[in-house]
Amino acid sequence: MCEAAKWGRRMKEKSCFVSWSGGKDACLAMYKACRLGYKPRKLVTMFSRERSISSAHLLPEKLILAQAAALGVEPVIGRALFHEYEAVFVQILRELQKEEIAYGIFGDIDIAEHREWEEKACRQAGLSAVLPLWQQDRRALLEEFITLGFKARIVVVNTAMLPAAFLGRDLSLETVAAVEAAGADACGENGEYHTVVYDGPLFQKPVALRTGREIIPAGGSYIRLAVYVD
Repeated sequence: MCEAAKWGRRMKEKSCFVSWSGGKDACLAMYKACRLGYKPRKLVTMFSRERSISSAHLLPEKLILAQAAALGVEPVIGRALFHEYEAVFVQILRELQKEEIAYGIFGDIDIAEHREWEEKACRQAGLSAVLPLWQQDRRALLEEFITLGFKARIVVVNTAMLPAAFLGRDLSLETVAAVEAAGADACGENGEYHTVVYDGPLFQKPVALRTGREIIPAGGSYIRLAVYVD
């Protein structure tokens, strides 16, 4: 089969990877992509080469692997220093392109700089970026996530924007109202908080998530909880 025909087949089959942070937005983007006919074959998560936690949500690798197993999608782990991040990410995408993956799914909602970077990275690897949540109402997306039955827990908080007491709280309509009452964005799109998703419609089984009580400094005004998988 010629390359053009192969590419046409990939586009038709909608084989994709998901840029996987472990949190609510990536999860809802994956859910919506599946509803649109995309077929997730890989979950791509970037990790700091200096620390054994993920770059986006500061999560341990064991948790990301447990999420992937519960979702039934193969994980792909990248490791990079800050200045290497884009090059390492693009190289991963080039390898995925060789495996007949044509699309990348991203969970950004309305931050233009993020979309531009994602589209640029995908173009460099010959892929197309898809943002299923793009320009949708933040609060409505959060309510949809909760109403669909996804379960997520707040594990990182920016104390410059949100009190530390939110650490360890499960995401619910009551929690969302409390976040707003504290003067923060309900969806946490400005970095107010990060979540871990541990169950929901996409999951073949729940992730046996356990959070510790110790509060760990995470750089600047960020703090996090230790996260374990039983």
